[in-house]
Amino acid sequence: MATPSGTAEINGHCDDRFAAVRREFERNFAERDDLGAAVAITLDGAPVVDLWAGWLDAERTRPWTRDAIVDVWSVGKAVTAIAALRLVDRGLVELDRPVAEYWPEFAQAGKATLPLRYLLSHEAGLPAVRRPLPPGANLLSWETMTAALAAQEPWWTPGRGHGYHANTFGFLAGEVLRRATGRRLRDVVLDEIARPLGIDFFIGFGPEHDARTADWVQPPPDREAEAARLPWLQKDPATVDGVELARILAYRNPPPLPDGRGGVNTRLWRAAEYPSTNPHSNARSLARLFGALACGGSVDGVSVLSPGMVEQAREEQASGEDLVLGRPTRFGLGFQLTIPGVRPLGPHPQSFGHYGNGALLGYADPTERIGFSYVCNRAGRSWRDPRNIALIDAMYAAL
Repeated sequence: MATPSGTAEINGHCDDRFAAVRREFERNFAERDDLGAAVAITLDGAPVVDLWAGWLDAERTRPWTRDAIVDVWSVGKAVTAIAALRLVDRGLVELDRPVAEYWPEFAQAGKATLPLRYLLSHEAGLPAVRRPLPPGANLLSWETMTAALAAQEPWWTPGRGHGYHANTFGFLAGEVLRRATGRRLRDVVLDEIARPLGIDFFIGFGPEHDARTADWVQPPPDREAEAARLPWLQKDPATVDGVELARILAYRNPPPLPDGRGGVNTRLWRAAEYPSTNPHSNARSLARLFGALACGGSVDGVSVLSPGMVEQAREEQASGEDLVLGRPTRFGLGFQLTIPGVRPLGPHPQSFGHYGNGALLGYADPTERIGFSYVCNRAGRSWRDPRNIALIDAMYAAL
């Protein structure tokens, strides 16, 4: 069913019980500047909301379709964690065994005893690489990135503090998976998670999906706002060291390709295996995946994780001031945990999931047995954007 709302046509299905979610989704376009977006909710594993609207491009020439996909950014960290935790379920790796047992080169620079658990909880001290990397290495060469991380000395004592591994998390966990299975992360996610669940989730894909892929639309840079949010990025790297330098290099090493080939929305970006940052999916798929976790790890007979592993995954591993972001964060095993009053995932303390750049979100609420996801293609606030706040509040008001 399609109905007009402002400049957007709302498509899809919404149970009457969740009519307030639909109304807030309409308001996102009429009042909160959404361009293209989708919201989906599962309850007890069954879809109760599946709505989409708007445009795939800034010029508003390509409507957002039912099967549209968009870059979901750091939501990919949670899916990478699921793939790694499935290995723990199978007994192929152990959380408290040294990473170097699976990846021998990782023993360099004092990391011989660093356990897999620290990679998943952002406690490993490896958010950045010190030595200069070739431009675009994060998109062009998995081996360059993992070799550099294997040689990197931790920026802080592992286990004694945590800091967001914004762009290295996927390489670290993904290389452990590759060493343990002989398979690439992108293939494992597709073959063992996405296809069995019947969902779209790609860590790199070919041109066959370009027509249904939303362009990422970034507003003009607000230098003053960026300086307030990420003040360390304004510093000259030559004038700092230690964690201060790591904060800068986490976002600037490797530098981008000089010809723009690797920019967001390019074919190279979409094809790359860059699991912390460039996976593409949609709200329906993420709600189904997180909905399975909210129901003990399975949906429709497909097991994502064992019930015991779901419980372990959402146990707090690290909490407090984030050494990289300079604000409070809270992590389980690869998942962001709810932080009441700061970055909540609804009202219940057991909720867990992951935000993505610019307001995207997927999470599981085991208390209500809900999987929720909102995706969009116009960047906004990564911390508590008005669009996802309104949808989440309406969802809980309906329960």
